[in-house]
Amino acid sequence: MDRYQPPPGLSVADWLDTFVPHLSIDCVIFGFHQSDLKLLLLKWSGASVWVLPGGFVRHADSVDAAARRVLQARTGLRSVHLCPFHVFGELDRREAFGRRLFQIHGADVPRNHWVFRRVVSLGYYALVDFEKVTPTPDAWSDSCVWCPLDAHPPLAFDHERIVSRAHESLRAAFDQPGTGANLLPERFTMRDLQRLHEAILGRRFDRRNFQKRMVERGGLECLDERRRGGAHRAPRLYRFSQTAS
Repeated sequence: MDRYQPPPGLSVADWLDTFVPHLSIDCVIFGFHQSDLKLLLLKWSGASVWVLPGGFVRHADSVDAAARRVLQARTGLRSVHLCPFHVFGELDRREAFGRRLFQIHGADVPRNHWVFRRVVSLGYYALVDFEKVTPTPDAWSDSCVWCPLDAHPPLAFDHERIVSRAHESLRAAFDQPGTGANLLPERFTMRDLQRLHEAILGRRFDRRNFQKRMVERGGLECLDERRRGGAHRAPRLYRFSQTAS
């Protein structure tokens, strides 16, 4: 399923014919760690090119199934909610770097193949638990790593725009209770929740006002437990309610 990764014994050109022409999937996978919003990226082997996890759509697959396969292959996770957020289909949208990658790996693909012409991409974003992810590169990449959203390496194609649009969509959806459930552990403090909101929305909140707003909004359960081990008073633990998550 991975972009540019044919199975053994099948030429790249024949393998590409198993997919819907001119259609791709790009996944923006967000994680949260140490107060920072993270982005899962791939670095192509033999080239200093960074890209989003992505792939093509098999003739027998739905686009949602294709996106889930990309997510599972790169993270090892199953049953993570993927949110479609935009279609990227500009007239000049082409994956020109793909020819370079094929050449590096000695793959023979005709220059007039559809993969080198206009390709429309369906954008999906996912919120995942950073601690549960096993970043896994594909056969054409030498690394798959978490990078800070605000300090990631330059991305190929129009992937910078895709990331920016995904972040905008995430911000717009984040006011709904439970939106960040997959980014935090099952039990968390109000300070953890505040840091998550600050990282995603890009602004600071007053601690008292933030707590008041979160409680009034609903979707949280205050547990009869406290986090132990800190230098200060142990804070109360919370979790998202079933209806919110």
